[in-house]
Amino acid sequence: MSGNIRIRYLQTIGDREIEGLSDVLIDCVEGGASISFMLPMSRTKAEAFWRTIASSIARRERVVLAAEDDAGVIVGTVQVILAQPENQPHRGDLAKMLVHRRARRQGIGAALLAAAERSALNAGKTLLVLDTASGDAERLYAREGWQRCGQIPNYALWPDGTPCATTIFFKFLRN
Repeated sequence: MSGNIRIRYLQTIGDREIEGLSDVLIDCVEGGASISFMLPMSRTKAEAFWRTIASSIARRERVVLAAEDDAGVIVGTVQVILAQPENQPHRGDLAKMLVHRRARRQGIGAALLAAAERSALNAGKTLLVLDTASGDAERLYAREGWQRCGQIPNYALWPDGTPCATTIFFKFLRN
């Protein structure tokens, strides 16, 4: 893995992006991340997910960012869900912050998070919320100024089917 990472705003998701994003999603699920998917994690399931996300991008319901290494290989991603209820036009949800296991501990998560916050602010959002089941992610969010609200026990399942808690965070965005 090389040292230069580029964060790219994905206005569309083509076959190359679907392949790279699927690689990251599969790696994270196989690594035990609680991110809505169960084992076994198939390429078919991953690609179907990203095709659904592609149509959501086209409708401008979400922003998807990808972290790419020097060779243009996608090593991480994050989403900001912009489509919210009528009484919450100021809010977005940070979702599916994923970094391939081989690319962790290199600042990619922090770079994706900062880019996601900028994208949300540019889209008129002043509040972001998220949930996570990862202790490493919790430390990143706290370090980047996110406020912890609390933890909900047995909120979801780990990919192997055992229950896991999730922690809720929020952050007010400013220029």
